[in-house]
Amino acid sequence: MEEADQGAVRPDFTPELGEDAVTSVTVSPAIPTLTEEEQEELRGELLRVEDEILTLSQVLATKENQLADIKRKLGITPLNEIRQNLSKSWHEVTTSTAYKKTSEGLSVAGQKATAAFNNMGSAISRKFEDVRNTPTFKSFEEKVETLKVKMSPTVSQGDFGDVLTSTATSDPSVVVEKQPEATPIVIQDEHLQ
Repeated sequence: MEEADQGAVRPDFTPELGEDAVTSVTVSPAIPTLTEEEQEELRGELLRVEDEILTLSQVLATKENQLADIKRKLGITPLNEIRQNLSKSWHEVTTSTAYKKTSEGLSVAGQKATAAFNNMGSAISRKFEDVRNTPTFKSFEEKVETLKVKMSPTVSQGDFGDVLTSTATSDPSVVVEKQPEATPIVIQDEHLQ
């Protein structure tokens, strides 16, 4: 704890790279003392490495500009690159073993679900058919059919009163006499002439 207060350099501390690296190097008492000649040699190597890093950064920037220029001339846009990357990634996903296994599993599950729904549909259809064949349903169906026949305008050519009269009778065999149709009265307006 006292070493931290005194500003001692930690052994796991790495000075940052760049121009300040030379001035930030301090000799720690835990490191064996270097001779003046060794220190000068290390400082020279440090400057040489920093210079190489700077040169490589400049070369990289030049190459990146050259790459961008070539892409621009070829008409390759960032959007095209994203599309190509997505297409390539999708292709890699679809050809992967995990995707194939998952796809096969989902296909089997879909087939089983379809079979289950078909079986359920068949069972429901059979139940409806069973219900339809019961005497209660047949009686209800006959009553609805009778009502439909009575309410149908094609059965009775009479007026609304005839339809009400025929519907009111519970016996469909009763024939209701047709009333003669009234002749419409034409009212002539004397003012229009």
